[in-house]
Amino acid sequence: MAGRVYNFSAGPSMLPLSALERAGAEITNFQGSGMSVMEMSHRSKVFQQIFDDTQAKFRRLMNVPEGYKVLFLQTGASGQFSMVPLNLIGKTGKADYAVTGNFSNIAYKEAKKYGEIHLAASSEDKNHTYIPAQDQLKLDPEASYFYYCANNTIYGTEWSYVPDTGDVPIVCDMSSDILSRQVDVSKYGIIFAGAQKNMAPAGLTVVIIKENLAGHELPFTPLMMNYKTMIDKDSMYNTPPCWCIYMLGLVLDWLDEQGGVPGMEKIKHAKAQMLYDVIDASRLFTCAVEKGSRSDMNVTFRTGDEELDAKFVKESVAAGFTNLKGHRAVGGMRASIYNAMPTEGVEKLCDFIRKFDKEN
Repeated sequence: MAGRVYNFSAGPSMLPLSALERAGAEITNFQGSGMSVMEMSHRSKVFQQIFDDTQAKFRRLMNVPEGYKVLFLQTGASGQFSMVPLNLIGKTGKADYAVTGNFSNIAYKEAKKYGEIHLAASSEDKNHTYIPAQDQLKLDPEASYFYYCANNTIYGTEWSYVPDTGDVPIVCDMSSDILSRQVDVSKYGIIFAGAQKNMAPAGLTVVIIKENLAGHELPFTPLMMNYKTMIDKDSMYNTPPCWCIYMLGLVLDWLDEQGGVPGMEKIKHAKAQMLYDVIDASRLFTCAVEKGSRSDMNVTFRTGDEELDAKFVKESVAAGFTNLKGHRAVGGMRASIYNAMPTEGVEKLCDFIRKFDKEN
């Protein structure tokens, strides 16, 4: 579409064009209701239908089994850094955390307010350029839960396996790779994700929770941070992020057209592989992340020369790309290639990298 750039932002990220266009067509009058979804009462029959349809689509695409609830919440994935320990740690007063990047580290520090938190694994020794293997996890059988972040947007690493924690429930932050690969939900106690990478605009947080984990919250847990409250009221204790829920429904329709999650997994892996192949073949660029730990969502690379990196970023903007500058914690470049980034965008970036490599 004319005038649109290839947006490689780590989030909020690109949304599928078809979802945006459909939202635009319905923005002032949703399906003959005479009003926008943004103006609707969340208690209305029209919105309840949107809510129910979106929840059902999400359950189907994620293969959510019986005994699990899907919640549409607020406060972002960062709100879950507090909500998880407040609701789960009461069982034994202890929890295990794997710290493999910025967001798992923040979650680890937050959880320390509520109990005895054990560092089960950390990749800090190599600046978070790898994911610890199963035999490197120091697990406490008395932990109330084990916590990890599936994909690390800043460092460009991703877990390729689900940790084996025995009987200890697993909590996973999937904010940046949800719906990009098949997941066996039954292996998890809680999966949560902020919407602004692969699902919808910022403002919505999706939580998949095994029902029997709710109802054991610490006595001082705030009302709005209580999973049981949200399950009992089906995420509607107060006004949910209505517009974001509607947008999620449109994105899920688009995902269906890509072959669902299995189809998307093939597409996204091919995009990432294409980009890594070009970086690995170049003389100028390197990727610090160890093979086997590389993220399919956030590809980090650099020249090793800050001035050249800045030149690359500047020239990339002129070439129709945006947000390729790496996070300040690591520098270099970062291409976030979430689900809605078309293959064409990655192909053009690969051409640009080859051209820059030749010229410099």
